[in-house]
Amino acid sequence: MTIKAAPSPFLTVGRDEDVLQPENQEGVKLSVELKVPAIKPERPRRSGGRRLIALLVVFFLTVLAILFFQSSISKISVIEISGNEMVPSEQIGQASNIQIGDSFFLIDTHRTAELIRSLDMIEEVEITKNFPGEVTIKVKEYKRVAYQINADGEREALLADGSAFPIQDRPIPLDKPILSGWANDNPMKLKLCAVLADIPDPLLADISEIVPEPTAAYEDKIRIYTKSQYEVSTRIQYLQDKLQYLGVLIAEWREQGVLSGELILMEQDRGIPFDNNENSKASKGQKDAKKR
Repeated sequence: MTIKAAPSPFLTVGRDEDVLQPENQEGVKLSVELKVPAIKPERPRRSGGRRLIALLVVFFLTVLAILFFQSSISKISVIEISGNEMVPSEQIGQASNIQIGDSFFLIDTHRTAELIRSLDMIEEVEITKNFPGEVTIKVKEYKRVAYQINADGEREALLADGSAFPIQDRPIPLDKPILSGWANDNPMKLKLCAVLADIPDPLLADISEIVPEPTAAYEDKIRIYTKSQYEVSTRIQYLQDKLQYLGVLIAEWREQGVLSGELILMEQDRGIPFDNNENSKASKGQKDAKKR
């Protein structure tokens, strides 16, 4: 009788054989080796399609940009100028170097504002751009502080920067003082205009005329003629402070029966009443102002 050995559960798959081999006699497990096919490396994908798409996008964007900047929608179509009373709009437009049809996106607002601000009488400039094609220029002129009659007999308004603006055939308003006897190149005139700009209008309501009265000690000394028949002698540098209580001094004199006189408002303030029978310079100054 022949007895066959039972097959062992531990089998080995050979590399070059397709036959299963039993476990060796010492009971050591043999490793299972499977034949696995080699994996081929992936080939890199070509990027030519993406590059072509990118080039087409850049091309179409460039064409659209060229068409946009050549179209009327990218050009200036409206220029609005406001806030000017004495400086003509044409002069402001010429100073700005902006014209209808210029590129809307190439305007340098800061540079343009500087060009306009260089004009006489212009104190501040604000430029805004509103798409499509609208440019707004808003100016602020220097404050009107006084009036004068020039060498040719023409009436002019004086601004805070000392520049003069003709008022043509219109009468001189009585809300500002008249400057008489001032040379155009007198630096004290420019200083006076700057000081008058900082004084509230109610404090200037009673002043009819201001004339220069320089001395060796005080080159900025002035004489003021009032509508209430008084004269004031002071300096330009004191003017803003002294006018704050000028009305109080005049009221006190009127209560005392002094209807005319000179108020000397310097380092120390004092007053000199005029003789009632004397034709004061204040009366003369007021009459001359009314004639003008």
